[in-house]
Amino acid sequence: MGLKDEKLVIAGREFSSRLIVGTGKYKDYAENAAAAEAAGAEIVTVAVRRVNLTDKDEPMLVDYIDPKKFTYLPNTAGCFTGEDAVRTLRLAREAGDWTLVKLEVLGDEKTLYPNMPETLRAAELLIKEGFEVMVYCSDDPILAKQLEDIGCCAIMPLAAPIGSGLGIQNPVNIRLIIEQANVPVLVDAGVGTASDAAIAMELGCDGVLMNTAIAEAKNPILMAEAMKNAVIAGRQAYLAGRMQKRLYADPSSPIGGLI
Repeated sequence: MGLKDEKLVIAGREFSSRLIVGTGKYKDYAENAAAAEAAGAEIVTVAVRRVNLTDKDEPMLVDYIDPKKFTYLPNTAGCFTGEDAVRTLRLAREAGDWTLVKLEVLGDEKTLYPNMPETLRAAELLIKEGFEVMVYCSDDPILAKQLEDIGCCAIMPLAAPIGSGLGIQNPVNIRLIIEQANVPVLVDAGVGTASDAAIAMELGCDGVLMNTAIAEAKNPILMAEAMKNAVIAGRQAYLAGRMQKRLYADPSSPIGGLI
């Protein structure tokens, strides 16, 4: 009998999949849609400033990824000030009546690390305006708790710089963020391959968000499926409870009573 898992709940909304995928860097919307299907994702994050959502004279994402089937998560990719981020998400709400959003305010173009003072300021403004804010942040447990305390509905610390594929660089801090959180914690940014996703879930993350790891794979559809399986396996391992690490060997069979 398998271990029954609870669903992922974000801002009162239930999801069976714990893998969120992006909508950038694919060769076209058709490949993006196929990857989302292969990943078993229910949420797709959309860069409002980069993805066509309104111009009917050009290919539109909504024609390939059905907003009635997938939950669209507008994000503020490319925003470097709180004002830009708030303005972008106001436009998203007008375009699609979306209130569940992903906030990211970047500090510089080289590292794409989050500007945390601006992130906190923008999050407060958005929450006051009725947005449900999932927030990209540094892996600082203190700042992560502050974001939760002001009302963010999910905390999304980076594993490594966006698009780097380096995997989780600071598992200790990710674990500390998880242990103190009363809202979902999802690793966002830096995942490179399936083992990275599994490690995030084994740490106790509630989910993983990724884009480049799938979009830039040699076979994006196959990688999307691999990521789906990795997230499931990592979650199951976390729920099962791994064995204790030991310095010395411990035989599988008893050594007493040998012939």
